[in-house]
Amino acid sequence: MTEDEALRLAEALVFASAGPVGARALSQLLPETTDPDAVIAALRERYAGRGVELVEVGGGVQFRTAPDLAPLLRKVIEVPRRLPRVAMETLAIIAYHQPVTRLEVEEIRGTSLSQQTLDSLLEANLIAPKGRRESPGRPTLWGTTPQFLAQFGLKDLRELPRREDLLLEPPPLSPSSIGDQDTPPPPEPLATDH
Repeated sequence: MTEDEALRLAEALVFASAGPVGARALSQLLPETTDPDAVIAALRERYAGRGVELVEVGGGVQFRTAPDLAPLLRKVIEVPRRLPRVAMETLAIIAYHQPVTRLEVEEIRGTSLSQQTLDSLLEANLIAPKGRRESPGRPTLWGTTPQFLAQFGLKDLRELPRREDLLLEPPPLSPSSIGDQDTPPPPEPLATDH
């Protein structure tokens, strides 16, 4: 197989695949003497700077719209509807605490979790069962999927933002910064004649 044939095969595989394609999947189609990582690198180079680019997401590669063109396409292409807030909260908890049970998600959220929320995340292929906890009732353990990584443009879970960076509360004021604020000085006591 020539280099050009290997590139065409890799291009067809990535284009036809619903999810990210790893070097291992590509190696099953290529001759043993062909390095799948080199083929992926050559394909990435071929698409660099074009309307679609080969990007690394979810443990493999996938074609994605060039970042500078994506805003222009939003005018023409229907953007999928966003997940409801409760589903996003649940997804974040699962992503940061996986594998996690439904009860643990409820404890972290401080409220019960509807089956509809879990179903919507399952239908979107963002979460999947990851086994069962060895405890009474053997509850299902939930974790994220490669589709989760691909949808959020992550190579792996280590690229998730740190939890500290996601806090919305401002840091508490330190005693030294309190005096620096633009607050008027306390009023002078009134002079009284005795």
